[in-house]
Amino acid sequence: MFTKFGTVRSISVASDIFTGKCKGFGFIEMEGHEARAAQAALDGNMISGSDRSLRVRFEDPRAARGRKRR
Repeated sequence: MFTKFGTVRSISVASDIFTGKCKGFGFIEMEGHEARAAQAALDGNMISGSDRSLRVRFEDPRAARGRKRR
């Protein structure tokens, strides 16, 4: 789904540490302009076989590193 918009560098799907089941979200790493194009095109689309819509958010990892956790 994301490769239509550019090269996917990595994918990480979050899973529950105890059950191993998918938590329903993951992370896809792409180039910035490609990631923005994928977000614009895919955010809000319905997930096939489900009544839920796909949420795609952009996060700049360089900006995330500067945040302080409380």
